[in-house]
Amino acid sequence: MTSEQFRRAGHDLIDWIAEYLEHAEDYPVLSPVAPGQVRQSVEQPLPARGEAWQAMWDDFIAHVIPGITHWQSPNFFAYFPANGSYPAILGELLSAGLGVNGMLWSSSPAVTELETFVLDWLVDLLDLPAHFRGSGVIQDTASSSSLCALLCGREQALEWQGNDIGLGAVGQRLTIYTSDQAHSSIEKAAVIAGIGRQNVRLVRSDETGAMIPAHLSELIVADRAAGCLPSFVSATMGTTSSLAMDPLAAIGRITSSERIWFHVDGAMAGTALACPEFRRIADGLESADSFCVNPHKWMLTNFDLDAFFVRDPHRLTRTLSILPEYLRAAQSDEVINYRDWHIPLGRRFRALKLWFVVRSFGIEGIRTHIREHVRLATVFERWIADDPRFELVSPRSLNLVCFRLKAGDDPSERLLHALNRSGRMHLTHTKLGGRYALRLCIGQPRTREEHVRSAWALIRETAGQVLGEES
Repeated sequence: MTSEQFRRAGHDLIDWIAEYLEHAEDYPVLSPVAPGQVRQSVEQPLPARGEAWQAMWDDFIAHVIPGITHWQSPNFFAYFPANGSYPAILGELLSAGLGVNGMLWSSSPAVTELETFVLDWLVDLLDLPAHFRGSGVIQDTASSSSLCALLCGREQALEWQGNDIGLGAVGQRLTIYTSDQAHSSIEKAAVIAGIGRQNVRLVRSDETGAMIPAHLSELIVADRAAGCLPSFVSATMGTTSSLAMDPLAAIGRITSSERIWFHVDGAMAGTALACPEFRRIADGLESADSFCVNPHKWMLTNFDLDAFFVRDPHRLTRTLSILPEYLRAAQSDEVINYRDWHIPLGRRFRALKLWFVVRSFGIEGIRTHIREHVRLATVFERWIADDPRFELVSPRSLNLVCFRLKAGDDPSERLLHALNRSGRMHLTHTKLGGRYALRLCIGQPRTREEHVRSAWALIRETAGQVLGEES
């Protein structure tokens, strides 16, 4: 591809993306393809010679697009959102064009310094504790942040035991703690870190889905009595199932007295801290050793970008730093080398897209985005409460509503499948208190009240069909 061909293809591609985002709701939200269908449609012998861009583009339209679940559709209410906006896409494109690796300050000074600055902006925007200023790093996802935090907790616990010869010296004694509603990434991190699933303690949650601090304390006391070494507690600011808020202040008092690393996962709900009226969910965050939030979920920034903050960066770099000879020339106490702040050595220029987003929307634009979604969820919650066929399974939290048919689990499950097969919307489910629940999360930038009204009309209509089958 020549530079001129690249220009033409690039112009056409930008035009297509703009058109796609304007009309994403015209596609079936959940891809209807069967397993293996996409591969079968694109399968061909490995090309001996390069192909023309147009041939590749034609195949993309014909074979790849049918296999896409359209996360940017205003009718996508599943999971938590993967946000995107024009400024973020341009930042991503520019990052790809520059093609830099920001592993060291010297390998591209702007990558490091813009990242440090933009993350300090987030400290101000979200009103985070002051000790997180200058202590942030961009990760890919909250899963990576949780793993880094857990590793810090592991090493801190071993250090306090006067043990500097590695995990093998303590065998299976290390234990970690999280809510029974926490994201699966915590358990996965325990496996990766060598602690093992059997040493993950699931703390009971209350009727709202929030961690019960008294049970956390009981588990820690019991483990210490059994000769275990408690090393890490992860609380959640907005659980995956119901967006429940763990009581951070009470948990922080326990971790402080027990000298255990305290991590707070605010992947989805952390963005809501941009609005002063929602900052009560962060009460107690000042006691956390680390915190993460995903701008790629609700802050108009395309996937992937997680902001990870630590109270003491030295603890993080001490845990993760390995210094081979070929990197020694780049060492300096005057700069940050982010290669020591996460698992991989290499790193993309992710800060560009967040910088563009914050500058393009400003504080008020981001707040308006969040508040409108919360308002729409409140409206939907009222519709559920007013229909005698439905019930709320948990209290609405911010922009997430969990509901079900009063007729039971089986009708509720069939309702979900029927809605998703329609292609007109996409929901996911969970189980809360042993009951099957549908989750409707309003988080897409292009979702308006008209889309929520259409979704509710379809839900009501389909529920009638499902309940009719029951009679």
